[in-house]
Amino acid sequence: MPINFSGRHFPSAIIMQALRYYLAYKLSYREIEEIFAERNIHFDHSTLNRWVIKYSPQLEANFRTRKRKVVDSWRMDETYIKIKGKWIYYYRAIDKQGAIVDFYLSGTRDEPAARAFFDKALDSSGLPSKVVIDKSGANIAALDTLNVRLWLSGYMLCMIEVLTVKYLNNIVEQSHRKVKGKMQQCLGWHSWGGAEATLAGVELCSMIKQGQMIGSEDMTVWEQFFRLQHNCI
Repeated sequence: MPINFSGRHFPSAIIMQALRYYLAYKLSYREIEEIFAERNIHFDHSTLNRWVIKYSPQLEANFRTRKRKVVDSWRMDETYIKIKGKWIYYYRAIDKQGAIVDFYLSGTRDEPAARAFFDKALDSSGLPSKVVIDKSGANIAALDTLNVRLWLSGYMLCMIEVLTVKYLNNIVEQSHRKVKGKMQQCLGWHSWGGAEATLAGVELCSMIKQGQMIGSEDMTVWEQFFRLQHNCI
């Protein structure tokens, strides 16, 4: 649905541009504050933080309605994100061509967390034919549970092939760099909501750059981003 910017002291174009600068590049809140001040547009870095928390999830939700289908061969892995000084687990999957499938933040690294990630990924991207993972027992157990569900539901021919081949998973480990870079740039997050909102926005910008938006062939990456406020192409 269209994003409602009513009640804000700045036009939507200013807010969207500030959001894109922060989510697409390694710029801090204070650096973006300075960039806009040079153009005689003055807002506090804490204001930008509030914009990120409020609008990034909405932009990412609008993008999902326009997201291209991914290939049914996935590479799944988890990395670490620091929130309030503690390391939290961040699950991600990409397809074999590098397109982002989905992502999920969890306080634990166990079978229920892996299962919650796969449930989210399946809901957004459908059923994969193959998933390449590391040798994590929790991830293997989650996929085993999913295959049991398929078997009991009569979908024996749709069961997922599970591979634990290290070199095939290098592509997803390299794909973590954008997320890790933003975490290092902001020295970790101070709240769960702030982390989730920022990560959603960072992943959104990555998906746009990779051409994962339907109908984006004749648009620049920034035009695609700005269109998301209207949830239309």
